[in-house]
Amino acid sequence: MFQFFGNATRGYIDSASLFYWWGFQWVNPGSETEHGLLILPLAVWLLLRNLRRTEMGEGSWELEDRVWPGAVAMWAGLVLHALGFAAQQTRVSIVALLIFTWGVMRFVGGRRWGRAALFPLGFLVFAIPFNALDSAGFWLRLWVIRASAGLAHAAGIGVLESGTQLVAPDGRYQYDVAAACSGVRSLMALLALSLLAGYLNFRSWWRRGALLLLCFPLIYVGNVARISSIIFVAQWRGQVWGERAHDVMGYGVFVIVLGGMLLAARLIERWWPEAASPPLEKGEGRKEKGAEPARFGWVSAAVIVGLAVVEMAFLAHLAALPPRGKVGVRLMADGVNPVELPVFLGTEWIGRRAEVSAIEREILPPDTGFSRKDYVELSDSAQRVFLSVVLSGRDRTSIHRPELCLVGQGWTIGATSGHRFSYPGSPTENFPATVLHVQREVRTPRGTVAVPQLVVYWFIGGDTVVATHWERLAVDAWNRVMHARADRWAYVLMQTDARDGEAAALGRMQAVLNQTLPVYAEPPQGGK
Repeated sequence: MFQFFGNATRGYIDSASLFYWWGFQWVNPGSETEHGLLILPLAVWLLLRNLRRTEMGEGSWELEDRVWPGAVAMWAGLVLHALGFAAQQTRVSIVALLIFTWGVMRFVGGRRWGRAALFPLGFLVFAIPFNALDSAGFWLRLWVIRASAGLAHAAGIGVLESGTQLVAPDGRYQYDVAAACSGVRSLMALLALSLLAGYLNFRSWWRRGALLLLCFPLIYVGNVARISSIIFVAQWRGQVWGERAHDVMGYGVFVIVLGGMLLAARLIERWWPEAASPPLEKGEGRKEKGAEPARFGWVSAAVIVGLAVVEMAFLAHLAALPPRGKVGVRLMADGVNPVELPVFLGTEWIGRRAEVSAIEREILPPDTGFSRKDYVELSDSAQRVFLSVVLSGRDRTSIHRPELCLVGQGWTIGATSGHRFSYPGSPTENFPATVLHVQREVRTPRGTVAVPQLVVYWFIGGDTVVATHWERLAVDAWNRVMHARADRWAYVLMQTDARDGEAAALGRMQAVLNQTLPVYAEPPQGGK
């Protein structure tokens, strides 16, 4: 089931196998989950270690001790996977696979195998890609920047802060503190190592939890040390040496975090030692198999296998269903692309064709629709507003978080806020949008200049408008699971220069929306 009906999202990784989808994340640098190649063998080693350390024998065939815990876990894994498949959330299906696997081991190996497998399978959760951490990274970056700049000022170095950038007053060096330098990219790997260190050194869960929580301030301290070292070295030897310090201190962060955790573990062992647990007598916990309980075991196994077969048939039927759901925007005659955006907006704006890149066509599903224009104000050609509408196909991966594309294109996101645009012709109707303040370094004859721009985006569903990626995922998952309805969501993005201020930039966007929104979208219902 997990091999042939494990993955319902085929946009980026065209495979039905949950194992292939998950393993691909471990070798894909863009997934930032390459530590999964280390976590998997560690989990196997932990399982074998736990089995060797237990002395409980084969376990028990008694109904309350062996059959029901494993059977319930396998049943829960089946149900959770069905929900994940229907909602096209492969990460949910991975969690279902781990629960199902524990159920199998508990069912077959009894209490001994269940206890031995509990932590190793839970440890594999850290090998799941969690791109939601990118959103938390912005604030961590700001805290790291402010602390590093404060240390530099205390040492008499007049470094300047500009959003996520650190600049020397005399222009000797200039660095942009990217997401990797905030510690978010390494957070999952370091958390996994922290939990592993606590698990191997202690038996009580409060000691293990304390060591895990200690990882967070250590990551912050490690990245402050990294950025501060870059500033000091760059002040001493210039930009090139600062970049070398950046590379070296990437390993320094791991040294600081792991060294701090190991030191904390030794201090806890010294000042708050755990009481020694009495050894188990050989054969303790061993119970004889009984004929009647064994019969219940075989019946339960047959029921689980039957449920798995029924679920595979259901998932195959679900995958073969024709698309159902509403479309967020008006369509062209081909039924794939949104209607073409108008060329002339009154006498104020003219729209120039904006081509879809070959990379977008290649990586996105073939039924993804596009409509975009680059609008230029006739009275001032320097005033431009880019408008793009991307319409998802059957696969929800047709559209994703805009922040990922912007960072990949070289933009630095400085701040995020919300805004409500009014719908033309309906003064009381408005809809929410997310506003991103971004900038990119541009080389000019006068030197490198930071160009600020404003990016605004929102998502239009079949009967709602939401401002964030996570709201869209929640609404879409609810419709897919509860109503078997897969809407074609439209992702609308606008971008314009912001050197004249946020208010002027939002005003230009509203002027363009006043004459384009009625063309491609219906009025929002009740301002939602």
